[in-house]
Amino acid sequence: MRREVKYGLIGGSVALVVGVVGGLTLFGGSDDSSPQAVRSADGKSGDGGSVPAGPLTAEEVHTTAQAFLTAWQSGDTAKAAALTDDPGAARAALASFAQQAKFSKVTLKPGTPAGDKVPYTVAAQIAYKSVQTPFSYGSAVTLKRDKASGKPQVAWQPAALYPGLAKGDALRTGEAEAPPIKAVDRNGVELTAKDHPTLAGVLDSLRTKYGSKTDGKPGVELYIHRAKAADSNKQQPDKTLKVLSQGTPGTLKTTLDAKLQTLAENAVKDKKSASAAAVKPSTGEILAIANSPANGFNVATQGSLAPGSTMKIVTAAMLMDKGLTAPDKKDPCAKFVTVGGWKFQNLNKSEIPDGTFAQSFAASCNNAFIGHAKDLGDDDLTKEARDVFGIGLNWATGIPTFDGTVPVQHDAQMAASLIGQGGVRMNPLNVASIAATAQSGGFRQPYIVAQSLDNRAFAKAAGAMKPDTAKQLKSLMKLTATSGTGAEAMQGLSGDIGAKTGSAEVDNQDKPNAWFAAYRGDLAAAAVVPASGHGGTNAGPVVRALLGGN
Repeated sequence: MRREVKYGLIGGSVALVVGVVGGLTLFGGSDDSSPQAVRSADGKSGDGGSVPAGPLTAEEVHTTAQAFLTAWQSGDTAKAAALTDDPGAARAALASFAQQAKFSKVTLKPGTPAGDKVPYTVAAQIAYKSVQTPFSYGSAVTLKRDKASGKPQVAWQPAALYPGLAKGDALRTGEAEAPPIKAVDRNGVELTAKDHPTLAGVLDSLRTKYGSKTDGKPGVELYIHRAKAADSNKQQPDKTLKVLSQGTPGTLKTTLDAKLQTLAENAVKDKKSASAAAVKPSTGEILAIANSPANGFNVATQGSLAPGSTMKIVTAAMLMDKGLTAPDKKDPCAKFVTVGGWKFQNLNKSEIPDGTFAQSFAASCNNAFIGHAKDLGDDDLTKEARDVFGIGLNWATGIPTFDGTVPVQHDAQMAASLIGQGGVRMNPLNVASIAATAQSGGFRQPYIVAQSLDNRAFAKAAGAMKPDTAKQLKSLMKLTATSGTGAEAMQGLSGDIGAKTGSAEVDNQDKPNAWFAAYRGDLAAAAVVPASGHGGTNAGPVVRALLGGN
């Protein structure tokens, strides 16, 4: 019985433009080539008359790239920077790049231009004290036309120095800022990026933040030094590019469970895109994090997606805490509900005209929840999510995380938030924590390394569910797991179990994002499988694999 209303969410994508370095052996030709002397696409010169417009010609791309790179290789950073769309930033970056990276004898082999991009390979010698070693990488410069002058110029980004550099980042060679680590799970089993590629970024973050707190010794490396983030929870780790001399690893114990981690990785690996997280409700310890593809963005802990009907766990607790409903109370799920001029309908215009709230929860019938919008203040759901379930607080997990957001909204958007759409955004770690709070009756902030390691302050929820609400919420989730929308995925599991499905609609996406959250005893987990369909069918098996292996 799927009764989840269609509701839009705007998706997004990120494009990366990369570029490169100085001291270059480049195209043939004189270094006094000037893009200003090149004819524009419409045949008019750029030194007078009409301002050139339209796409860059192949000659403009070639000549401007040559002028930029030739100036760079000759050490004329001012001239090179003047050929970009951000001369100040470019000059400062170009002036310090080779010195910080300890690059010498840099050569470049250009590839075939592709439109407005000129690819090339950089080969350099790294010289640091008595250590010398070769290093090479591929990159590209991207050209654009200045709208005001019509002249071609290099589109400057920090990544022009090395692929992946962001604002404030630097390429450095020297003693690493933190020793390498030997990360181990809760039972002492070593966790490596080779065995668990999905943990590569997590291990990098742990090394950056906690390597110096181990008994390890740093080595000499070429690495990306990340800019310091204003929010330490969003700090990205340094990235080792080449090891010049090995350091001594220090052992760092994590809360992860190697067996459960492997189960999670296997559960998502055959899906084009999926993420999962598991936590221990009694403590908040993070037991597993997995993403597919394994080397992609860490959606499990840093994703920001509408959680769909898994949000009804929070909404149900709020409604029951306020005395607006109860599992056995008549709470019809109407075919249509209008809020703020927005007409909501259940999927296939279904309804439960004489049902109880328990039936509507187990069937995930949207309008049973949306129908209570008239009884709520704009900030009621925000308060419940934050003060009872810990969503939106600053989680000090030990690694970068997005900790969820439930913004204060009005009318139709507030109503949509009740079913996990509108402006609500979460990831599997957030949703797993919600399931864990439902299981244990109280919020315990997720974490991956012990609090005692750095005495950081854990997030604490300001309030808690009433005892009766906590008990009733578990009864709703058990009903869903045994005879509701989560029953198929949870089949065969016994004991203290509970589940909630979710399907979040996304604009310009044929199928919704599938969500599933559940617990079994002292283990809670959640998963999302984007653009796949119903939560129970598509995300359910991922969570079931984790709970079944417990």
